Amino acid sequence: MSRIIMGIETSCDETGVGLARLSGDATEPRVELLADDVASSVELHARYGGVVPEVASRAHLEAMAPTARRALATAGLSLSDVDAIAVTAGPGLAGSLLVGVAAAKAYAAALDVPLYGVNHLAGHVAVDTLEHGPLPRPCLALLVSGGHTQLLRVDDVASKITELGSTVDDAAGEAYDKVARIVGLPYPGGPPIDKAAKEGDPEAIAFPRGMTGPRDAPFDFSFSGLKTAVARWIEAAERHGEPIPVNDVCASFQEAVADVLTMKAVAAAREYGIRTMVISGGVAANSRLSALARERCEAAGIELRVPRPRLCTDNGAMIAALGAHVVAADLPTSPLDFSATPALPVSTVTVR
Repeated sequence: MSRIIMGIETSCDETGVGLARLSGDATEPRVELLADDVASSVELHARYGGVVPEVASRAHLEAMAPTARRALATAGLSLSDVDAIAVTAGPGLAGSLLVGVAAAKAYAAALDVPLYGVNHLAGHVAVDTLEHGPLPRPCLALLVSGGHTQLLRVDDVASKITELGSTVDDAAGEAYDKVARIVGLPYPGGPPIDKAAKEGDPEAIAFPRGMTGPRDAPFDFSFSGLKTAVARWIEAAERHGEPIPVNDVCASFQEAVADVLTMKAVAAAREYGIRTMVISGGVAANSRLSALARERCEAAGIELRVPRPRLCTDNGAMIAALGAHVVAADLPTSPLDFSATPALPVSTVTVR
């Protein structure tokens, strides 16, 4: 018997509602994406150069119900067809999370269906099953976004995820936004830097590779120093009256980021004997990161899986996919009085 899972995502500045059909059983769940509707408030934040929490929360309030209606219409379903609801409980912005959690509780109570508060980060891993099928166990996940840069060992996407490494300061996507502002490119910084880098020389400037020394934690990341190095390089060029080669700066910066991310990810896979790697999160759509990851994974005999760009960014599909795996595993539901948890650790896949 198949079941319809609604996924709700409001951790930052995208209001996402996804609908998925679950069939099969716990040993081999089959998840089919039926609809994925997203309302983004990124344009509201662009003038500030970053996400403003209060603006994001208000945007979620306005977009929540219309986004759900559009998703249901796309899937050709009504609310009465929904068998379970999954919602991002954390991590994320407190106000944004509360909007999604409140909506999910209301839907679940009105429909009298099970409710699951789930982890946003685990959703980024689970979404790959919509593209490439069941995840091998174990697999390695490199999660790279505006707010997170983590290496994860995934033994079971519904219940057992272990953090192997994380950023100690800026996330990779955050560094992209800051460097874009430094060189005069628009927010969010990922796409314009990627575009400019294609016209530049990645070896033009020797920017540092953070936390790659022998005494550093082998699977942790640091991008704050790289961002500062870019700013100092530009300041020095301006003092000498030299023109700023924006394309070369972007290419060299991007090479430094992709180099460290892929180097540490492949090293972690080798260390733990893992043969499959998943890259997800908004930065996974970056052309240089995906190209270098494929090159290094192929050389190391590691299967690389990267969801299509639409699925890499925040969306309801990833929460529906994770919810489907949680339902298939017959895990306990979340109580109606559970709270959003802005700092929810990745090891907590579901809130109980």
